[in-house]
Amino acid sequence: MATTVLGQLVEELNAGRLRVVDLTQPLGPATPVIDVPPIFAASPGVTIETLSKYDEKGPACVIDVTNDVDANPDFLLTPERIEAWEQEHGRIPGGAWVLLRSGWSRRSDPASFFNVAADGPHSPGPDARASQLLAHDRDVLGIGVETVGTDAGRAGTFDPPFPNHTIMHGAGKFGLASLCNLDQLPPTGAVVIAAPLKIVEGSGSPLRVLAITPA
Repeated sequence: MATTVLGQLVEELNAGRLRVVDLTQPLGPATPVIDVPPIFAASPGVTIETLSKYDEKGPACVIDVTNDVDANPDFLLTPERIEAWEQEHGRIPGGAWVLLRSGWSRRSDPASFFNVAADGPHSPGPDARASQLLAHDRDVLGIGVETVGTDAGRAGTFDPPFPNHTIMHGAGKFGLASLCNLDQLPPTGAVVIAAPLKIVEGSGSPLRVLAITPA
């Protein structure tokens, strides 16, 4: 019953019969902030500094590669692995989130989480062909990972470098990083809510990512 309710919710949202109203002010240098008396700590306004910048809603598809990553921290998600998952769970629908469950969030200390060796960081992620498949052939909303970034740790050495950022962001798709509790989601049927801060002209933001899943 819960799965049916979640499916109906997504259907109603996609059909435009439900409207999500954003009640949050944009966050930028022009955002008004409270002016308190001098006896209290000041509330400074927002300042934004550009570090780097690249010129919807949906049910989640959770691909479990935990065992692969336990055996090889440089594991890459391939189109063949995605298609094998689809053979069991059905084709990934357009507008879905694809979440890569790797078990990486179990690494609680920074050294293990970043996993940097003499030749650079080592962590899992999609290969370029997988990103291409998800962004264009499946038209997903975006990809979510348990690692610090949506590219593999060795992605700086790939051709093109950091292919998931290049391909997915280039196609207008989103990326969620440093997720946890993906082991509590079913392979299909959960609904992901990922609301970023409304940072003026921001190319990224911290998020509180929530999932609604059958009990």
